[in-house]
Amino acid sequence: MPGAIGLLGPVAQQTAYGPFYGAQQCYYWLHTHTSDGIIHIESPTARIYTLGNFFDEWRQPLSRTQVASVKGKVTAYLNGKAWTKDPRTIPLLPHGVIQLDVGTPTVPPKPVSFAGTNL
Repeated sequence: MPGAIGLLGPVAQQTAYGPFYGAQQCYYWLHTHTSDGIIHIESPTARIYTLGNFFDEWRQPLSRTQVASVKGKVTAYLNGKAWTKDPRTIPLLPHGVIQLDVGTPTVPPKPVSFAGTNL
């Protein structure tokens, strides 16, 4: 997914890892700073947001048959386990790892370590 989702007036700063985006005007509670796939949650209320909330903010479709502009059977994983419900209902949990595969073959889930990332 691209960086700067959920940022109004995004401004990129070049880093050794690629662009890092900040906002000139405001940050939505769900946003991305880079294209690394990490969704940041900065909400004034303690609640569990869903992947569907994020895709709505991004203004992209998400269903059992579509992820953004890509169409086909969607296979979802949360923390390495198959998610059999609607992918829109996947909770955005701290350090939760979500994988969405569209079509076949699917890619086996890969573990992700957040050690040393300050996230």
